[in-house]
Amino acid sequence: MAIMGELWTFIGSSFATLAFIYTVFQNFFPYQLREPFEPLVRKFINLFNPYTQIKFFEYNGERFERNDDYAAIQNYLKGSSSQAKRLRANTNKGSKSTILSMDDHEEITDEFKGVKVWWQSKTYQTESRSFSYLPKADESRLYVLKFHTRDMQIVTERYIVHFQNEGKKMEVKNRERKLYSNNPSQSWSGYKQTKWSHVTFEHPATFNTLAMDTKKKDDIKNDLTKFSNSQEYYKRIGKAWKRGYLLHGPPGTGKSTMVAAMANHLNYDVYDLELTTVKDNTELRRLLIETSGKSIIVIEDIDCSLDLTGQRKSKEEEEEDEDEISPAEMQMKKDHGQNKGSKVTLSGLLNFIDGLWSACGGERIIVFTTNFKDKLDPALIRKGRMDKHIEMSYCGYEAFKVLARNYLYAEEEEEDGKLFKEIKRLLEGEKIKMTPADVGENLLKKADDEANKICLNRLIEALKEEKEEAKRKVEEEMKKKEEEEEINRKQRDAKKKRKEEKE
Repeated sequence: MAIMGELWTFIGSSFATLAFIYTVFQNFFPYQLREPFEPLVRKFINLFNPYTQIKFFEYNGERFERNDDYAAIQNYLKGSSSQAKRLRANTNKGSKSTILSMDDHEEITDEFKGVKVWWQSKTYQTESRSFSYLPKADESRLYVLKFHTRDMQIVTERYIVHFQNEGKKMEVKNRERKLYSNNPSQSWSGYKQTKWSHVTFEHPATFNTLAMDTKKKDDIKNDLTKFSNSQEYYKRIGKAWKRGYLLHGPPGTGKSTMVAAMANHLNYDVYDLELTTVKDNTELRRLLIETSGKSIIVIEDIDCSLDLTGQRKSKEEEEEDEDEISPAEMQMKKDHGQNKGSKVTLSGLLNFIDGLWSACGGERIIVFTTNFKDKLDPALIRKGRMDKHIEMSYCGYEAFKVLARNYLYAEEEEEDGKLFKEIKRLLEGEKIKMTPADVGENLLKKADDEANKICLNRLIEALKEEKEEAKRKVEEEMKKKEEEEEINRKQRDAKKKRKEEKE
């Protein structure tokens, strides 16, 4: 035992001496002198070293492009940065918050599937370049992944994929989302031209604040979440990873707010596509190609964007329409057609939604909004193009409770319960058609010290007025219908009388 102890002491002392010599060799000998011996020294050390290292450099290539893996590692290790004593604060372009990462020469331990790995942040020297835009012209950073050689397979085949995916998820969650709009002319984004310009997307709408029935909201949220997690499923069934939503309903029912809530729920960018500024189908396809994944492409009021409903009429129907309009109207129609700026066709829009080019990229949602669903061509909104049709209806009681909570912090069970019951009776019993926007306007406090009861009573009065207005409209429609029936009866009697006189 004493001999073994002496042996291990000797081995430990020898390794310490070799480590000291190697450190002196690395730090004090010029690179030109140690370069011939470097491979031999490393080979000797590797004979006794059971660990393997993988380096991930911050920049690669002649143009010093930032390495995607480096950014993924930085985001992935953000949650473990508390292990380090010294941290770096990084504010990346396009990020909505500061990223804390370990400083140089710090080390973080991670574990995956029972395998222990170590991460280190280091610096390395680069050739000095006058045009370099690195933090320092002659210094850059890298991450070093160290693990036991026996774990090589699980690290290279599974762990690397794991931190890449998790890092990208963190990056998406932390990024500053954008609202894009298409430009009639080209604009510059960085070093390339693009037909999209953008601002920061800061809409506060969420499904929690959206005035809609709770079950309906949960169904939409579940559908969105299922879509975002179904990349492999779409690949297996042979479909492009995209989904279409048609939002239809009267003005003021929250269609645009729904789009914002969808974007906030999925952390997606929003592309607001204005069809009237698109020159032709080719430009429409180019706009699609320039959109990124994890985005929502929105065409609002599609029934008003272009004359897409009349492009599929038969020749006989067109001739019949021309016979029914006056020569002056015909000339105005021709002049409008000659001056029309956009030449986007229904066929071009259909290809935009689910043609071959729609498969370029992935994880896209296409949303159409309209006030008049019946005006749209059936081919445009069929399943497979607009997969889910969502009716944005007038305000019901469940939607009102959400608005009351948003505007007044009021709940049904509190002191305003009697007023809530009266509002419920009016909304459900009388089928009053009032939009969430109108309800919200009545709940909005006109002064800082205005009580909840005043706002709720104001809404009750508005609902009663709407009830009377609806009743008046029904009476007018019935009266008009009776007058039309009377006119038709007189016309039938006159026609019958003429026929009898003729006979």
